[in-house]
Amino acid sequence: MTRDTESPSAVTGETQAGGTERSAVPTPERWIAIRRHLHRYPELSGEEYGTTAYLREQLEAIGVRIVDYGLKTGLIAEIGSGEGPIAALRADIDALPIQEETGLPYASVHDGRMHACGHDFHAAALIGAAQTLKLRESGLPGTVRLLFQPAEERAKGAKQLIEAGALKGVGAIIGQHNKPDLPVGTIGISAGPIMAASDGFTVTVKGAAAHAAVPEAGIDPIVTASHIVTALQTIAGRSIGAHERAVVSVTQIHAGNTWNVIPDTAVLHGTIRSFDEDVRRVVKKRFAEIAGGVAAAFGAEASVRWSGGPPPVVNDAELARLAEASAESLGLKAAAGITSPASEDFSFYQREVPGLFLFVGTSGSREWHHPAFELDEAALPDAAALLADAAVRALEHLGRKAD
Repeated sequence: MTRDTESPSAVTGETQAGGTERSAVPTPERWIAIRRHLHRYPELSGEEYGTTAYLREQLEAIGVRIVDYGLKTGLIAEIGSGEGPIAALRADIDALPIQEETGLPYASVHDGRMHACGHDFHAAALIGAAQTLKLRESGLPGTVRLLFQPAEERAKGAKQLIEAGALKGVGAIIGQHNKPDLPVGTIGISAGPIMAASDGFTVTVKGAAAHAAVPEAGIDPIVTASHIVTALQTIAGRSIGAHERAVVSVTQIHAGNTWNVIPDTAVLHGTIRSFDEDVRRVVKKRFAEIAGGVAAAFGAEASVRWSGGPPPVVNDAELARLAEASAESLGLKAAAGITSPASEDFSFYQREVPGLFLFVGTSGSREWHHPAFELDEAALPDAAALLADAAVRALEHLGRKAD
């Protein structure tokens, strides 16, 4: 990985071994430098080797111990005595296959790769939280485990860490995501479902080929597929109640290879999003019934193949209450009811232990995954402080439960 012009010690505000003093207080300007370095050198899911090495250097520079879980990319560290309850903090570290169009002086130097979802911000915030917690390590009522997770964009990283044992002994886990449509200083904190389950689909419509001039000699899969697309839009309005939420989006249609032949096959791709597992089951059931029924009405056949994604992100109520107290103590505004139909593999952790996922306002002008995505770095100290304070409160809560 190409290195920034700044050395690791300059970026963190720490010095290497040799008798010089470490930074006595958290240094937000260093966290911004870390974020910009990560932004400049993005790496895709499963390829975060340089990112992992760089983050390791930053943690070692502030004396945080790294724990070996046999990961190829990503890393896990701990702060505390190793005794008592364990609370985990998670940040994702992978980038997207997007060509950056921000024009920033620290824009990606890798063509076709960009931190267009703010994972660089998340990783830098967790470094900031680590530095904050390290300064009060001797007084921590337990251990904070730091998860720098790879491959979130492919919904594989959380499972990898869980399988590696990253949640062993963990009583609670907290993560966060930047939210460009919230102003800096505002934190989205809600109990219950806040992000959607994601399921991808492929519908294969089998008809019968024919000359385009004599369509009655065949079964047109394109016309059939078009009616399926239209009929699928009734699921959200007629199969799902007004107080429930679901989205069905067809994003690709592929059929034929010339202008005067009706093909025998058409293929649809897309996604469904839902915030409740029961709704998720209903949507998938109605989807298959509609696709098959419409196809049969045209004399065709339709088969549906699912590629299941993460379940919904559902926040623990007690952890949400504790985070509200953290936000208040830090002078931040807590906003409830902030949700997103996007998905997040943080939800896999929540299937194992109580979890809380927060939205940090970053006053951005573009949504996630846009080639001109950017955020206000003034939110970085807020994000770091909130993670650190919420982790301590979670440890105290876990300790009370154990008594």
